[in-house]
Amino acid sequence: MRHELYRVADLPVLQNRTFADPASAKASACADMVLVQDEKSGLIFNQAFNADKLSYDADYQNEQAHSGQFQKHLSDVEGIIARHFKGQELIEVGCGKGYFLELLKSLGYAITGIDPAYEGNNADVIKAPFTRGLGLAADAIVLRHVLEHIQDPVSFLAEMADANQGGQIYIEVPCFDWILEHRAWFDLFYEHVNYFRLDDLRRMFGTVHEAGHLFGGQYLYIVADLSTLRLTPDQPVSRLTLPEDFTTSLDRAVQIIQAAPEQGSAIWGASSKGVIYSLFLQRAGVAVDRVVDINPAKQGRYLPLSGVRVSSPQEAMDALPEGANLFVMNSNYLEEIKRMTDGRYVYHAVDSASFQ
Repeated sequence: MRHELYRVADLPVLQNRTFADPASAKASACADMVLVQDEKSGLIFNQAFNADKLSYDADYQNEQAHSGQFQKHLSDVEGIIARHFKGQELIEVGCGKGYFLELLKSLGYAITGIDPAYEGNNADVIKAPFTRGLGLAADAIVLRHVLEHIQDPVSFLAEMADANQGGQIYIEVPCFDWILEHRAWFDLFYEHVNYFRLDDLRRMFGTVHEAGHLFGGQYLYIVADLSTLRLTPDQPVSRLTLPEDFTTSLDRAVQIIQAAPEQGSAIWGASSKGVIYSLFLQRAGVAVDRVVDINPAKQGRYLPLSGVRVSSPQEAMDALPEGANLFVMNSNYLEEIKRMTDGRYVYHAVDSASFQ
């Protein structure tokens, strides 16, 4: 049995893919989300998800490590891994562009990366999905921001446990409870088929060494014994409902922009959250003057469906008048952004309680 939690139409299929021109951006693929909870496992997922719609290429940009704040987060993650896995052989499944893997290697870890979309030239990274056929095994597996993309996460973990013949695992995923508490409707997107709560992760394993929250509560992590994976939970799960005011902060942003259009406005953050936020503002009949991102690979390119162009921080500051409304997509970066912009704007952290 499943019950529906949330439904939204026409989301970008790949919200972190950028485009060279507004026409191709506006014509990019879209798909629907029907978020449900499975009443037996408690897991939350998009039952309208179709993995065949996803196709990653060089135009896909999701690198967050340009931010000092995010680098601090990665240092926190390394601290957890050091507590449990120091001196052990590691495999990072889904190592992406290899930033975290290179960080661990620089600190002396013996680590192999696996990712079919890897673009670098590190000989210790294998461009392939993780399967038993690779013949790889290690003391522990690192799985950061992968499980939310996998259509059947429990089967995926079971395959990994079989291929690795057990071992330990570090899992990190976005926190659905944080999304609900902060009314972060813009943190729901097609590419993430699964949405996890800490209890969901704990229920998956018989032996959990450590679990908690990271990155200001936005992420969950768990360190567990992979051989104790449970295919079905051994206890009943609670039925979830979304807050009635889950999406009302969109109306607040619309009112702020419409109240003083001459004041100027911008969205800071052109990754997943900013892509969804700018698109839904546009659909509500308003547009910001700029969408800003510090990632050079995004600058001068266009966001999916909305066709909005991404500005560099300097370009935005040159164009925006003092006192413009700046909608900050992630409050973890608020102080960093204030420093970068000399505090000259009116800052709205859209995921903070004060903005609800």
